[in-house]
Amino acid sequence: MKLRIAILGTRGVPNYYGGFEHISEYVSEGLVNRGHEVTVYNSHNHPYTYDSWNGVQIKHCYDPEYMIGTPGQFIYDMNCLLDARKSKFDVVLIMGYTSSSVWGRLYPKNSIIITNMDGLEWKRSKYSKPVQKFLKYAEKLAVKYSQYYVSDSKVIKAYLADKYQIESEYIPYGAEVYSDLEREQYEHNEALKEDYFLLMARMEPENNIETILDGFNKSNSDKKFKVLGDTDNRFGKYITNKFNNDERIEFKGAIFDTPKVRSLQNNSYLYFHGHSVGGTNPSLLEAMASEALIAAHNNPFNRSVLNTDAFYFSNATEVKDLVENVQWKDTEKNMVMNNLQKIQSQFNWESVIDQYEELMVKSYKHKHHLHYETVAVH
Repeated sequence: MKLRIAILGTRGVPNYYGGFEHISEYVSEGLVNRGHEVTVYNSHNHPYTYDSWNGVQIKHCYDPEYMIGTPGQFIYDMNCLLDARKSKFDVVLIMGYTSSSVWGRLYPKNSIIITNMDGLEWKRSKYSKPVQKFLKYAEKLAVKYSQYYVSDSKVIKAYLADKYQIESEYIPYGAEVYSDLEREQYEHNEALKEDYFLLMARMEPENNIETILDGFNKSNSDKKFKVLGDTDNRFGKYITNKFNNDERIEFKGAIFDTPKVRSLQNNSYLYFHGHSVGGTNPSLLEAMASEALIAAHNNPFNRSVLNTDAFYFSNATEVKDLVENVQWKDTEKNMVMNNLQKIQSQFNWESVIDQYEELMVKSYKHKHHLHYETVAVH
């Protein structure tokens, strides 16, 4: 069965931005390879300016975010929806709801609407109280105006069932195993085995960067601590200034060269993952796929992915303890191998694409089966 599918709610593909663009890239190309016709909506500011990418059709819509900031996201999403209404898509997959669900009445009437419900956005501490309140409202609208739902974390799935009594499909992110080719390419890289600690994150308070670096700063470690992430925002500047006097801490900025990032993860002594809000985090899966030993912030999101195959911390004292005491022995090597096994069995892209396709085909068949039943009754 060939479906006409649209993916909205991202800045577009190929990925230059983040999580939803990352998954949209893999899912759109994967669905095309399975015989479907897929259109991804891109911001007109996206660096990729062509009308197709790896078999995926690209629609460029006007996006004024670069001029007016956050309100521009709402206008961009509205423009994408208005365009999608003119096309006869069988399925519209909306990534997130932050700036799209307010336009719920504009969702294409004859298309099946599937929303990826993101990761409890209203919990993010970077948002003010009024914004958090709005995001709760936006979440409610997304539930109201969608027919099917995707949760990328079992924690989100349980939350939606409890809060809204809705059944959502658990489909996680994926990651690619760190290949021998990448390993060879970066063998003589600056990254020497066991030489440094590492974290990779957006510079935001809920990613616990300050807690992690406080713990390291108080430790007696003689290793370096490399921090990957763009430090140009307010919190990033605060963090770099706070730890300016610790010569062991190196702020490397954002690195988009995937093989280099994977090499840095693979060669780190201990990889710190501080994310505390959201679903299954792509950078965590990539660290697992890169065979990094992981220390993660102690919360249900991270535990649902890592289980017992990671060290956990809740405060700076526990970080200091990990920095000073973790050693690579058989137990730690087993943790790394167990996480790699999870990537191969649960969090691989082929499986993720299969699950999205299955949900879309199932929802399409269900809709049309009901339609024919109604006709038959009359």
